[in-house]
Amino acid sequence: MLGYVTIGSNDMERSLAFYDAVFEPLGGKRMMNTGRGWIYGADRPCIGITTPYDEQTATAGNGSMTALAAPTRAMVDAVYAKAREMGAPCEGAPGVRGDNPDGFYGAYFRDPDGNKLCVFKFGPA
Repeated sequence: MLGYVTIGSNDMERSLAFYDAVFEPLGGKRMMNTGRGWIYGADRPCIGITTPYDEQTATAGNGSMTALAAPTRAMVDAVYAKAREMGAPCEGAPGVRGDNPDGFYGAYFRDPDGNKLCVFKFGPA
């Protein structure tokens, strides 16, 4: 049902460097230049990094988050480590969330513009 998500940027060069590095381990790459940014994906759904249409300052939404599915828990750890290496603030280190040790495993961080992201794996390692 989800088609794509867009994330606003105030510094496209910095954002593209961040997302190139963070999406690469997940198989994500630049797919389409929109003229105001880039659409990333490996297939569908996609994520667009763009300057706001109204040309106002891009701001992070309070309570909004984009979650990126990973094929393994090790990939969650690797993507989180890459994001932190790129300067992303921690919003929750990799680990199991909830009561089931074989359930949800995720890590949380923010991009250079403050947008919150999660990389996760449902199920055992």
